[in-house]
Amino acid sequence: MAHEQRSGSGGTELGRFLRARRTQVTPGEVGLTIGPGLRRTPGLRREELATLAGVSIDYYTRLERGKETRPSPAVVDALARALHLEQDEHDHLRDLAARAARYAPELPAAPSRTVRPGVKLLLESLRPNPAYVVSRTNDLLAHNPGGLQLFAGIESWPAKQRNIARYLFLHPAARELFDDWDNQIRGCVSRLRALAGTDPDAPDLAHLVGELLLKSPEFARLWERYEVKARAYGQKTFRHPQVGTLTLGFQSMQLEGTPGQRLNAYHVEPGTSDHDAMVLLDVIIPSTAPSRARTHAVDARGLDTPSEPKGE
Repeated sequence: MAHEQRSGSGGTELGRFLRARRTQVTPGEVGLTIGPGLRRTPGLRREELATLAGVSIDYYTRLERGKETRPSPAVVDALARALHLEQDEHDHLRDLAARAARYAPELPAAPSRTVRPGVKLLLESLRPNPAYVVSRTNDLLAHNPGGLQLFAGIESWPAKQRNIARYLFLHPAARELFDDWDNQIRGCVSRLRALAGTDPDAPDLAHLVGELLLKSPEFARLWERYEVKARAYGQKTFRHPQVGTLTLGFQSMQLEGTPGQRLNAYHVEPGTSDHDAMVLLDVIIPSTAPSRARTHAVDARGLDTPSEPKGE
């Protein structure tokens, strides 16, 4: 991550995305005939992509190297079609092109980590449905009891270390918890990659990505793929060590007025075994006991401040 942060160039980030996506498209996928001999380039060659997009090889090479930073909307759309980008990826390419054209090197201010009191009350009112608030880099900022217990074992970490991406890649319980761990980590990296494309100089992102690149080969592999697809809703299956296997629907929502913060809430039909397991999650006493309102939040010092339950 360090070399990416030093580059600090919108044009370079645009080129990095194009190069990463180009290497993942085979000639056969775009209708090109593969000639004899060994291809040294994974995926498409620069000249092949340039031809497919209807631009000169020199122009495309300058785009990929960050020397050309003002592609027209028509060129961006042509490249997206040639690369067979899905809508999320196409939108990301447009964002990168816009950023490259107006790039200014000043560091952006980090978003606030303060969760509004009304949002904390909302988390409490959603019980027994698990719900939590995360920052743009997936720091766990606030949660209700089920929202914490859903991620088995995360309560043993200090509050300021609780991050969903860090949990997925580095916590020993994560691989066993998720029925589709491979898909979970791909979605997590995709969201971080999208943020890195439009705000590559963000210190909070640099710190997290630097740590995960160093500690997790799986993260490093997915980071290089540069996928930017995001899932805002769907289903997740958990193999929870305390309540058994349960499948929950989820919805992720941006919180207006607090840039970067998202509220994630889970749901399931009442009267089902999954609902029974979800209710049980809500009453589990964690190793670090819940606060009076049973909703934890990171305070201004980044510390959890729970009270000890009576009789414990």
